[in-house]
Amino acid sequence: MTYSVRGLLAKPYMHFYGLSDEDLANFGAKRLPVDVCPGFPDRIEMREIAVGAHVLLLNQVSMALNTPYRAAHAIFIREGAVNAYEERNEVPAVMFDRLLSLRAFDEKGMMVDAVLAKGDEIESTILRFFANPDVKNIHAHNAKRRCFSGEVIRPKAG
Repeated sequence: MTYSVRGLLAKPYMHFYGLSDEDLANFGAKRLPVDVCPGFPDRIEMREIAVGAHVLLLNQVSMALNTPYRAAHAIFIREGAVNAYEERNEVPAVMFDRLLSLRAFDEKGMMVDAVLAKGDEIESTILRFFANPDVKNIHAHNAKRRCFSGEVIRPKAG
């Protein structure tokens, strides 16, 4: 069984790039200097951002469907990130090294299962979740700060 981990698409966030701090504040967002690594995981490129760079801290809706599980929380975006991460059968280090809340959802946005996992447990949990044909996708959230980490999907056939 295969799976893909993917970062967020950059396009919905690119209008924030280069805005003044005042304009960012009007959107409820902030620009922060990266002063420690690890500590500022980019949600587009799915990697830690190096000390000296800047990130945007903003709100992101991770579950947009009209269900009791509709969710939004703060995330970091590397200002200037363009290419969304997507790899098959690979858990990126930015997820592997953290305690994650993995949440399996069906096509109606209802939670089917949920587990806390870290390291090698992440992939085995993904495979177990996808053994259930009702599971459409998996949302990974950092357990400590609850922010969205990434989405795990079943690759399309073909």
